Amino acid sequence: MIKQKILIAEDHAILREGLRALLSGSPDIEIIGEAEDGQEAVTMARQLQPHLVLMDLTMPNINGTEAIRAIKRYNPAICIIVLTVHKSEEYVRATLDAGANGYVLKDDTHNDLLNAITSALKGNVYLSPGICNKVINGYLDTSSSTSAPSASSWSQLTVREREVTKLIAEGKKSREVADYLSLSLKTVEKHRTNLMRKLDLHNASAITKYAIENHLVDL
Repeated sequence: MIKQKILIAEDHAILREGLRALLSGSPDIEIIGEAEDGQEAVTMARQLQPHLVLMDLTMPNINGTEAIRAIKRYNPAICIIVLTVHKSEEYVRATLDAGANGYVLKDDTHNDLLNAITSALKGNVYLSPGICNKVINGYLDTSSSTSAPSASSWSQLTVREREVTKLIAEGKKSREVADYLSLSLKTVEKHRTNLMRKLDLHNASAITKYAIENHLVDL
């Protein structure tokens, strides 16, 4: 029997251990690694080449959505299932747009998770029963509206501009952002100017408000 190799990306150790214990009971699944943050998830996915990644969304360094994009750019064949507490349509849309193959809630059952894994590995997209209606209703609402999706401005930002946005929203000054990202102050200021123009924001307070409203940072 060929085992399906799975990488777990979750910043809480107790949840990683629980997922490992839960999935290791399946004879056709092998847990080949555990990542504590988004950047480590990207690195380990490249090194270990799993068949599937279980990805939390709210993680240090880079969040789950950015990690999904990075992994898919490197190897689109790797399946990625989001495992999260977030039920809003915005999260679902953002992760599916990034390339996720499934969306499972942390209050779903063991069988739901196994069904999601099986479905994704067969090339299908799996959505948690808990969010299916929201996504369908949201899609219908969007289809009947002439306005652009709220995520459109965010999608225009580069990866680096998104990193700068989140760091500013967390209260870091430009010099601190430069040190954190190993960039020059001039480069950070350029990214800051670009992201504020693209998002139509005019100061750090507006950036913070935008990030909180769009769940880009934790309160």
